[in-house]
Amino acid sequence: MKKIDISLNSIEPLIKQISELTKVQRIIICCVLVALIVGVFVYFLYMPKYEDINKLKKEIAQQEEKLKETKKSAQQYAKFQKKLEAAQAKFNVVAKALPVTDEVPSLLTGISQVGKDAGLTFLLFKPEPETMKEFYAELPVTMNLSGSYHDLGVFFDQLAGMSRIVNIKKFDIQISQKGKKGSVPGSGLNIACTAETYKFVESPPPASDDDAKGKGKKKKKK
Repeated sequence: MKKIDISLNSIEPLIKQISELTKVQRIIICCVLVALIVGVFVYFLYMPKYEDINKLKKEIAQQEEKLKETKKSAQQYAKFQKKLEAAQAKFNVVAKALPVTDEVPSLLTGISQVGKDAGLTFLLFKPEPETMKEFYAELPVTMNLSGSYHDLGVFFDQLAGMSRIVNIKKFDIQISQKGKKGSVPGSGLNIACTAETYKFVESPPPASDDDAKGKGKKKKKK
């Protein structure tokens, strides 16, 4: 590689030419050189950094937008969570008033005992077929009772005070007559009504693929 030999003799002609230029020409040359140096600096050093800065600004803006969306989603989730908790609390209150299947016999016995304690005579106490709803079942009980107005009032008052829900429907009262079939002499009233109570029904777990296949095979065998 050849060495570049820069000596005074080689640059003297250039210095002489510059010295012969007018002041204005020398100023112009200086400005051009400065502009050239600035241009090189801007192109090779500043522009790459400027592009990096713009990329960072865009990334920051995108992250800020994502942060806003995340905060908004978090607020909506918090509202939904509160609504869900409130609905769950209401459901728990209702579920406590609905017996499960195992508690139904004791509930029916309790209704019968409340009537007897009130002084009523049961001529008929017949549980009817249940009616299924979304998460509970209606349990109607047909009752024929005999007793006084006071006994009936005590009975209904005690039913209303039970921890379980019991509604009276299809209510009919007749004055009892001596010797009439299905009446108790001296009782005063014959009452025919339907007491409707409810039980909690848990949703059955979804059938697995194996269970579904097993049922399909059984049907084919039949």
